[in-house]
Amino acid sequence: MNQSADTIFLAQTAGNPTVNVSIFVAVVVVTLFIVYRVSSKNATAADYYAAGGGFSGMQNGIALSGDYLSAASFLGVAGAIAVYGYDGFLYSIGFLVAWLIPLMLIAERFRNTGRFTMGDVVSYRMKQRPVRAAAANATLVISFFYMLAQMAGAGALVALLLDVHTPGGQALVICVVGVIMVLYVLVGGMKGTTWVQIVKAALLLVCVSLMSVFILGKFGFDLGSLFGRAAEKNALSDLILEPGARYGRTETAKLDFVSLSLALVLGTAALPHVLMRFYTVPNAYQARRSVVWAIWSMVLFYLSTLILGYGASAIVGSDAITSAPGGENSAVPLLAFHVGGTVLLGLVSAVAFTTILAVVAGLTLTASASFAHDVYANVIKRGNPEPGSEVRVARITAVVIGALAVGGGILATGQNVAFLVALAFAFAASANLPAILYTLFWRRFNTTGTLWSIYGGLATCLVLILFSPVISGSETSIIPGIDFALFPLSNPGIVSIPLSFVLGIVGTFVGERKGLQEGADRRDEMDVRSVTGIGSG
Repeated sequence: MNQSADTIFLAQTAGNPTVNVSIFVAVVVVTLFIVYRVSSKNATAADYYAAGGGFSGMQNGIALSGDYLSAASFLGVAGAIAVYGYDGFLYSIGFLVAWLIPLMLIAERFRNTGRFTMGDVVSYRMKQRPVRAAAANATLVISFFYMLAQMAGAGALVALLLDVHTPGGQALVICVVGVIMVLYVLVGGMKGTTWVQIVKAALLLVCVSLMSVFILGKFGFDLGSLFGRAAEKNALSDLILEPGARYGRTETAKLDFVSLSLALVLGTAALPHVLMRFYTVPNAYQARRSVVWAIWSMVLFYLSTLILGYGASAIVGSDAITSAPGGENSAVPLLAFHVGGTVLLGLVSAVAFTTILAVVAGLTLTASASFAHDVYANVIKRGNPEPGSEVRVARITAVVIGALAVGGGILATGQNVAFLVALAFAFAASANLPAILYTLFWRRFNTTGTLWSIYGGLATCLVLILFSPVISGSETSIIPGIDFALFPLSNPGIVSIPLSFVLGIVGTFVGERKGLQEGADRRDEMDVRSVTGIGSG
């Protein structure tokens, strides 16, 4: 092969878009058929939001991994490893460690206390209307930013693989993704979406496992040989085998990595679409089993990203990866083409496409459920909605959220959207996690503390991001050429997360005495219910 890897890649995708389209259509048809067959009528809120709690721990755990492993994990983490080596693998380690908090602190008590959304838990012994509104606002903001990044990534990825490079063509691709996503949610509810995520997780795990075995076989199942070859073909040489290639260059870079790590590790336990999955199982035991199954699924996946990343560096080379369309995100597609040609490239593309669809469907369902259940049913209707109206509002909300996500994805096409995912994690860790932990484990926590923690975390994250290098002050900023970056770090987690915990404490102590007494009659009830599960049905 005399052509560069990126030239070959472009030629193959341009010459064979029919292969990718055929595989995409087949995946969509099969998954829509599954959604239609497994879904009930979804007449009640329990059916639509939580699939009637009818999934086992194993099924829900695999779906959890499918919900959590986004296109950023599949393409971005492997690409970071291919270019930066050890520092890229730190993402994989962080994502895995993050699941210890849900396993040990969140899953059982959260499942026992609530029914459908995070608002059920944080409002259990508080003033219902303001706390539910705050929880819904946090859920909508987090879900929107997470979804915006996925939609923009979908446009860039699929447009590249289908050789669509005009703004109008990329907008059309994003619209198609949005329509399919809304169909999953409207037709299937939680049950259909869960099965899509199970199928997606299975495809993803099989794909990365087989590619990893093949790559290891190519190097005689000798990791030393693989790592040595990767260092030879990487621009950073042996630096990719030790820490510091990306995050050890300056003190600010080190601090930024600590801030990002805090957001990723602590944010996972408070992501709304992850929390909502604990309600799809019948009891707390199955909720814990879900996390265990999810962890083992992700252990397999993230170990595979190590092989895929170093394999891409060894076989493709870091220069070819960074110069190809999509940069680091092109590492896995380029590796797939070098290993298995056009067919494997098409299969990897289909898996990435299914990954995006499953994640955005889960986010859409979570956001629509939060609005319909917390805002419409419990704030607007004061807990007495008309029969069937809550599900109807959830479906309408799903369509509206899908439209907003499509519009936002189109506007963000071509922009640096990587910060949006980290922003969603920082929002979750700042706004949701302190409120959840304090509600479950601190008896004195009250309505004022809840509101200060949630809104304080949201506001702090937003302000710090607006005045960070992500928005201005550097060539890679969203608004280059202007500098109003007063905050030096790209991720606000190191400031916003501790501040949110402090605000929860301060708000509790300065809360009105009446507010403290209102929740007293439900504290003991919540303690018993969260530990034993009595009354959770």
